[in-house]
Amino acid sequence: MVRIAESKRLADLPRSHPDSLVRKAKAQLFRELGGKGLSFRPHVWISSDWFSPDGVAGFAVPFYLNHPRLLEREQREMGAAEGGTHAECMQLMRHECGHALCTAYRLQRLRRTREAFGRYSTPYRRSYRVDPTSRDFVLHLDGWYAQSHPAEDFAETFAVWLDPASDWKKRYREGKAREKLEFMDRELASIGNRSLAVEPGEEVEPIESLEESLDRYYKRKRRRYALGQVREDAALLSTFALPLPEDGRPEASGWLQAKREAILRAAVRTTDFAPYALKQELNRLRSRAHEVGLRRSRPGPGLNDVARLLVSQTRDLLRTPALTFRR
Repeated sequence: MVRIAESKRLADLPRSHPDSLVRKAKAQLFRELGGKGLSFRPHVWISSDWFSPDGVAGFAVPFYLNHPRLLEREQREMGAAEGGTHAECMQLMRHECGHALCTAYRLQRLRRTREAFGRYSTPYRRSYRVDPTSRDFVLHLDGWYAQSHPAEDFAETFAVWLDPASDWKKRYREGKAREKLEFMDRELASIGNRSLAVEPGEEVEPIESLEESLDRYYKRKRRRYALGQVREDAALLSTFALPLPEDGRPEASGWLQAKREAILRAAVRTTDFAPYALKQELNRLRSRAHEVGLRRSRPGPGLNDVARLLVSQTRDLLRTPALTFRR
């Protein structure tokens, strides 16, 4: 058994494991690419987070997906692990692969790509308003992420097109989302074995270059995501209630999970905050409600009450200078 010490540097963490999510997801990703007739294979390396850097024909995945014990540590420290199940890992792999493929063939420079998705030179915004009913964008990652930027629109569309289970021809029968998927079908069918404009292989912030200790990494990560536990607990207690012995009231955390999508939709209608930020904070609130043992009060809070709480807490989160949201 590998013992992972608190003081171990990220650079010294185990490089691979036969049961790692990365190994299995990467193998499936490559099979899916081959199934679509694509010879392109992105370079995938281990780092501290998910990202596909500009100008690089590949992407990084977080170290905790490379070993079961590291995954357990991430879940214990943060309450959740992004991409921590095979299905979630594949979603993110397909998305990041879309970025890498676009770079490899420099598709963003083509006029027809700009006409379909918009200009990649458009500045990223910290927040963006979405239309949950829009038929102009595919739905893949949470938070209507395709609506955030043309580059994310391309990556999300590619991910849906690549997924063998998406059944996109039936799911997207009309609208610009259908046109974008048909563009992907035509454009990638024509790529075949075309020479790459950018060869895979370059790595940015690979794990072996990261000198930070595992303990310090999580201390810093928890600080980045901390909103102030006292303020957060006060907000939750103003909305839910502490349990009485055998009172039979349902757990607040279960209700928050069951109403998750409805709460997010209600919150999105009232703010310009990035849906991804709202989702992250809702996950934190649900986790904390479970830790504290909160129950729904009688009468319980409505969706709009919780949506207002979510927006307020997210506002505090986005005021934390060191925190940014990116994919």
